[in-house]
Amino acid sequence: MTSAPSRFTLERHPLEPRFRRLSLASREWIAPDYVRVRLVGSDLEGFDSLGADDHMRLFFVDGPADSVEEIRASPSREYTPLAWGADWLDVEFAVHGAEGVGAPWSAEAPLGSIIGVGGPRGSLVPEGEPTGWMLAGDETAIPAIRRFAARIPAGAAARIAIEVRGADHELPIDAPVAVEWIHRGDAPAGSALTAFLDGLGAADRLGADPFVFVAAEQSIVKPGRALLERWDVDSSRAIVKGYWKRGEAADK
Repeated sequence: MTSAPSRFTLERHPLEPRFRRLSLASREWIAPDYVRVRLVGSDLEGFDSLGADDHMRLFFVDGPADSVEEIRASPSREYTPLAWGADWLDVEFAVHGAEGVGAPWSAEAPLGSIIGVGGPRGSLVPEGEPTGWMLAGDETAIPAIRRFAARIPAGAAARIAIEVRGADHELPIDAPVAVEWIHRGDAPAGSALTAFLDGLGAADRLGADPFVFVAAEQSIVKPGRALLERWDVDSSRAIVKGYWKRGEAADK
């Protein structure tokens, strides 16, 4: 007996790798520890990001930088592009205090500050129509979840679960289904989302061929992969990854 063909695949699309010099135009606090910034500049001509989970590298300049080499030498981290136009790019940051590189810059850098942007170098894009959509993550995955949610057809089977510290940290998410907000309180990041994933059994699978996206603190990878096994989902047609690691100043 042969299995039914998949309803969708994840296809890789290369993008032109370019380095761009931009400046900070504005910031908007959406929650107590979550900020959206707008970067602007003529270098954004031709910028594109086909996949919701795409990553670009931001180079956080501390002080004057007159050359590309100086900008490239600055500390850098990877982030998901949220939205963009001909000369603007919006990026969201989870701000977990003064540690790290990106979070303090997003919260405190003076307007007009220079920042470098490299990539994205490529995209991983769902092609076809999954039978359902399972999107799960913490604050750092919200930009990707926003973009995946925009792809979900009206009426499609879907669940979106996001772990945050508490009710006052919930954010407006434009999605075709209600977001299931999971509050961790003072527990370690990822622990509440892990419990949620562990509670999903085979009967909770969203059709025969669902798309699964799970991204949060590194500890989420093991329970995310365990969910793929319970749901009999091929790992080549799912995205499960750690966006950051507890104890390291590698903020998102």
